[in-house]
Amino acid sequence: MVVTPPANPSDKRLKLLNDWLAGLPNLKPYTISVASADASFRRYFRIHTNTNAYIAMDAPPEQEDCQPFDQITTLLESQGLNVPHVHARNLAKGFLLLDDLGTHPYLTVLDEVTAPHLYRDALIALHRIQQTPADTLPKYDHTALLKEMNLFETWFLEVHLGIELNPDQRDRLEQVKQHLIANALDQPQVFVHRDYHARNLMLATRNNPGILDYQDAVRGPITYDLVSLLRDCYIRWPPNMVTHWALTYLEQFTGANATSAIATTQWLKWFDLMGMQRHLKAIGIFARLYHRDGKPGYLPDIPTTLGYLREVSSNYQVTAALAELIDELDLSARIAA
Repeated sequence: MVVTPPANPSDKRLKLLNDWLAGLPNLKPYTISVASADASFRRYFRIHTNTNAYIAMDAPPEQEDCQPFDQITTLLESQGLNVPHVHARNLAKGFLLLDDLGTHPYLTVLDEVTAPHLYRDALIALHRIQQTPADTLPKYDHTALLKEMNLFETWFLEVHLGIELNPDQRDRLEQVKQHLIANALDQPQVFVHRDYHARNLMLATRNNPGILDYQDAVRGPITYDLVSLLRDCYIRWPPNMVTHWALTYLEQFTGANATSAIATTQWLKWFDLMGMQRHLKAIGIFARLYHRDGKPGYLPDIPTTLGYLREVSSNYQVTAALAELIDELDLSARIAA
């Protein structure tokens, strides 16, 4: 017996998924229900049999390629990381049958009491991620880093707020972007998950955390995933706690990457400027999700992310122009309105 979500005659992908699942051995009878959708075109369904639970990924091939997820899963499994094992695949149709890592993302269980333990586990797992061979991954190069930051001006300033920068403002922003790119490329280059944050880490009873959403992994800067985790767009911690965790990672985990000689000031500058690159991108993506894809759920996360940009950029001479621009354009007040 198959129990589907509420019938939607136009949902051809759901029918295709059900047809594929029905043909898999050892999956009868099963029930299917909506698990979640993410910030892309992917959808996830929870599959229950009499004895097991799975997640079915639906990635329309014309919009999403699920082959990278399949391949990177194998790489991360080789490091003993808790990622969803692929039990069945149909790459041509865009379907994967995965382990179900549960229903408790870090974001729902983090507080001042649980944070030290959960972040300790996440930092240990991040160290193992960074030991994963990355030679086959795309490089997080100048072109990719710049393309991401350009989303800030295109989708947030122009589309979302209706702001068109004058030549002087655009030049100042461009100079900051180039400093951020140089900072990223100056760092040791390792395996980068690229979305290592509290929504993609699942509370697990063994081998915590479960790790999701790594299909866009690249070879890139060593601080990228660290700042994604500690300056998370979805949950904010006091600056002194963030600095403590960032330095803990430097002291405890970077020796295997031949970076043990990195000075504290250098490490924190790498970390801070890397966060600015990521947050410019994130704000642009949040605005694009709303205006292009009809997904308003990320708009409430823009103030926190913009707050990071304003706060951190003012601490460095090479990025102070970004803080000045945020004030000049009155961005905090505009998004509050």
